[in-house]
Amino acid sequence: MSATIRRAVIPAAGLGSRLLPLTKATPKEMLPIGDKPVIEHTVRELVASGITDITIVVSGDKSLIQEHFRPNPALVEQLRADGKTVFADAVEEVADLARRGHITYLYQQGPYGNGTPVLNAVRNFGEEPVLVLWPDDVFVAEVPRAQQLVRAYERTSCPVLALLPIDPSEAARYGVPQVKEELGDGLLRVTGLVEKPEPEAAPSRFGAFGGYVITTGVVEELREQTRRWYQHRTGEVYLTDAINAYAARGPVFGQVIQGRWYDTGNPGDYLVAQFAHALAHPEYGPLLRGMARDLDLADRTS
Repeated sequence: MSATIRRAVIPAAGLGSRLLPLTKATPKEMLPIGDKPVIEHTVRELVASGITDITIVVSGDKSLIQEHFRPNPALVEQLRADGKTVFADAVEEVADLARRGHITYLYQQGPYGNGTPVLNAVRNFGEEPVLVLWPDDVFVAEVPRAQQLVRAYERTSCPVLALLPIDPSEAARYGVPQVKEELGDGLLRVTGLVEKPEPEAAPSRFGAFGGYVITTGVVEELREQTRRWYQHRTGEVYLTDAINAYAARGPVFGQVIQGRWYDTGNPGDYLVAQFAHALAHPEYGPLLRGMARDLDLADRTS
């Protein structure tokens, strides 16, 4: 097995149903966080973490993703002719980002469920470990979340789950890991996940979300899930089910991520992510804080 990780998969074939009608014509992965679509934040994180081969798994109505990362020499030439050098440089930089990440696209085929795009993508990867990151998560961290997962894999050579501390009352929203051992620096040995337990039944104080490192053992479990699906045509193929099945026979680890997580998959969390990003901006942050103070003062005096 490879000593490190150079490949990543971004499943981006979902409907974005929780954000309808906003996502009826615009893929949820292309909704902006600041001046970048959310999927670009994920790609930038991967490239900054040393990933050199990124596969984005799409459905037939996601052509805007390809258009965003595709070079556009005509646009760049027009912008430079108009003296808009800063914008021309920005357009070229996005295309260069795609080149450095060696982005390729794959159309999803197979049963419904988030395990299917992963299995679609890894068929030709051999025995290499693979990072899987969702395109509607944004992490703000001094060390990129992807790099933290890579480091955990390099310590263990085993599958790794991204974990964050959660309030016990939120346990029913997440997969909660069963922790066998704490190994220091946020690395945990886990024996499986309990999906959306009631707070009193949660086996730990962590939630599993934000990404995975998967290995050939997990891929084998995905193949077995898919084989059973084609036999019975019921249910969905989930990556967490495959990891759970693998954990029954092999070691699995969790890495507690240092940083802030923002979900963009539903309207409320999307607005929070937008606002948090804007507040952190050196130009827009003071403007928004001033506006919030003025609105608060107006409400108090009205």
